[in-house]
Amino acid sequence: MKAAISSLISSRNFNLHQSCLSRSIFRRPSHLLPSQFPVTSTEAKATGANFISLPHKFRFHSIKSSPIMASSFNPEQARSPPALPLPIPPVTKFKIALCQLAVTADKQRNIEHARKAIEEAVEKGAQLVVLPEIWNCPYSHDCLPLYAEDIEAGGDASPSTAMLSEVARRLKVTIVGGSIVERSGDKIYNSSCVFGTDGKLKAKHRKIHLFDIDIPGKITFIESKTIAAGHTPTIVDTEVGRIGIGICYDIRFPELAMIYAARGAHLICYPGAFNMTTGPLHWELLQRARAVDNQLYVATCSPARNADASYVAWGHSTLVGPFGEVLATTEHDEAIVISEIDYSLIELRRTNLPLLKQKRGDLYQLVDLQRLKSE
Repeated sequence: MKAAISSLISSRNFNLHQSCLSRSIFRRPSHLLPSQFPVTSTEAKATGANFISLPHKFRFHSIKSSPIMASSFNPEQARSPPALPLPIPPVTKFKIALCQLAVTADKQRNIEHARKAIEEAVEKGAQLVVLPEIWNCPYSHDCLPLYAEDIEAGGDASPSTAMLSEVARRLKVTIVGGSIVERSGDKIYNSSCVFGTDGKLKAKHRKIHLFDIDIPGKITFIESKTIAAGHTPTIVDTEVGRIGIGICYDIRFPELAMIYAARGAHLICYPGAFNMTTGPLHWELLQRARAVDNQLYVATCSPARNADASYVAWGHSTLVGPFGEVLATTEHDEAIVISEIDYSLIELRRTNLPLLKQKRGDLYQLVDLQRLKSE
């Protein structure tokens, strides 16, 4: 008798719970009229699609029922404009070098030291060389304006980029030139320059997200006191594939990496100088997150650690693969990290975990405003 009553109560509770779910989740709220519900894209407008029909896609299914196919979730609409297909890279496998350099107050010494590091990396087979953030001067508010260069003018007005251009052309190597302080009019920027094997400047990225933080008793640094923010995501086709560029603090913002992935990037390079507080906690974590979320390669390059500097870098320049695996790294001293990139792994990982085909374009969307305006 007790068992029968228990069974009846359980059955009644389940039916009541199911009824409540139907009322609270699966029934269209009365205040959401079709004219009030947002349409997610121009494509949706053209087809007359909107969110109103979404609740009717969800039903309780028996085990024998066919699962809802990912295509019914409109994954192509999760990006606006739609994600570009991954381009065929000029090379499938190549070596990358991350040059973790010691930085001094002697600008000319820093330039020559970087030149020698690039030459050594190429001797070891590197076809892509990445330098650290602010590699030609100390990273401090009093130094940044004094060391700023006019990249657009070039030549003697920008000895750092002149060196990068010359060595890229002479050694036939692609260089992501870390970052230096750029002067443009009455503003200065934290800028990264990419040079092709012909020595020509292929792209320039101005740091978008500025490092303004305050962790009491640990570190306070307000980069915006000196540096102006850039306004443009930067992606560039090179002799070693399509590369997205970010600088240090840019890595904390997943939307930027998602935009690069949607534009067909094979690799994202982040020259960066995390500090002794956030470095141990977040440096590797963020690299692996950006890589595994977007199923592409992520490379970071830091200055070597100088315990006597006003800003002490964490170091640990690293290459991460599209499965979030650390492929190569180092400690905090000067080093040249050499590792192989194999772009075929991107397609493999995206086949293993088809995230791009499973995105919920019916629920969320990343909008690339720059691409929308250009189109």
